[in-house]
Amino acid sequence: MSWSPDQYLKFAQPRLRPVLDLLGRVSLPEPECIYDLGCGTGNATRLLVERWPRSAVTGVDDSTEMLGQAQRDLPEVKWVNQSLGQWTPDRPASLIFSNAALHWLPDHATLLPRLASQLAPGGVLAVQMPRNFAAPSHRLIAETARSGAWHAKVEHVLRPSPVADPAVYHRLLASLGRHLDIWETEYLHVLRGEDPVKEWVKGTWLKPVLDQLAGTERDAFEADYAERLRSAYPPQADGTTLFPFRRLFLVLQKS
Repeated sequence: MSWSPDQYLKFAQPRLRPVLDLLGRVSLPEPECIYDLGCGTGNATRLLVERWPRSAVTGVDDSTEMLGQAQRDLPEVKWVNQSLGQWTPDRPASLIFSNAALHWLPDHATLLPRLASQLAPGGVLAVQMPRNFAAPSHRLIAETARSGAWHAKVEHVLRPSPVADPAVYHRLLASLGRHLDIWETEYLHVLRGEDPVKEWVKGTWLKPVLDQLAGTERDAFEADYAERLRSAYPPQADGTTLFPFRRLFLVLQKS
């Protein structure tokens, strides 16, 4: 699936806040090698480089479009175009950092322990994943998909919630390191512009659905979805739109 850096970066600042919160819980003095999984356009990678300028930093992503933007902005970083599900480090990792990427991959019961096994002694796995798939922004995608003539074209890309409850990840990872920290935060994003929630989701969870459609049918789907969102996220008196967004964080340090 191709990604649009421009669409994703419309909301670069609010998307960056979870990166800062996750990074703030990583207490490594000077990791030797850092891997940013699902690095996208490199916004989080830049912060990793700034915090640990002497570390070897590698960004990994399966989108050539996103990596093209990242390479232009941070030519000093090593960039790897590879599926995250197939990735393995070229040496044991001091830090595996992944912001808003692993929810696209299946079978977390296998994936996360496998990533933990690739850490060097004392290394850290730091992950943030959205956990707002029951929110109207995401639930209304499926509702729109199943209510129109486009149903047969988009049904196969609809997905159930890919992120489990925090307790599930605790059971998966608690025995794999000397310290595990898991928490959730619900951010209240204050968005501006026309149909801002649609524009936010259009850069992520909505994109696979829209990619199945073209022309007037795609436009009609997007308009139908936008209308439903306006009821769920009505504009405030000052013209802004409030968008609650829950995210799950985990930081595991290996023994």
